[in-house]
Amino acid sequence: MNNPVAVNIHKVNTLVIIAPHQRLAFIKPIGLLVLLFLTLGSSYATELTASPIATKHTAIKLESSHMWITIGDHRFKATLANTSAAREFAAMLPLTLDMDDLNSNEKHAELPKSLSTDPYQPVTINNGDLMLWGSRTMVVFYKKVNTSYSYTRIGHIDDTSGLSQQLGQGDVTLIFTKSAN
Repeated sequence: MNNPVAVNIHKVNTLVIIAPHQRLAFIKPIGLLVLLFLTLGSSYATELTASPIATKHTAIKLESSHMWITIGDHRFKATLANTSAAREFAAMLPLTLDMDDLNSNEKHAELPKSLSTDPYQPVTINNGDLMLWGSRTMVVFYKKVNTSYSYTRIGHIDDTSGLSQQLGQGDVTLIFTKSAN
């Protein structure tokens, strides 16, 4: 005799008549499908929650977006971070900023307009880091420093040889230009 089996899938009730010897054959594929969906859903949820955190604190995501920073007769190549702020900053180029010295480790200047922010606390900032403090203050670090402040990453100067000598002498003018990559 056939026994009715009620299956409740996402609030949809279905009445299935299954012979006793067919129950296992029916339940096993459904169980495997449920297990597959749970596994895929778990992987997708992990990716959604882990990826932004992992990339947010990564120094620079690999990409090919560059710019040049000219200080007097010296030119430095910089790699832009994969952030909205970095893309918005690049769209403003060419840009000349008269930058003031602060704490003998950084230069800062107010940008012509606000940029998107995605602040995080880096703890340690390295020589050559390009950061946004608040939504309008561009900061170029020329010495490694520990910090409790939060910044939005703009990029990093690729080769910092001579950077401290160029920036460590009071206020200075920096010219940011686009790179042909």
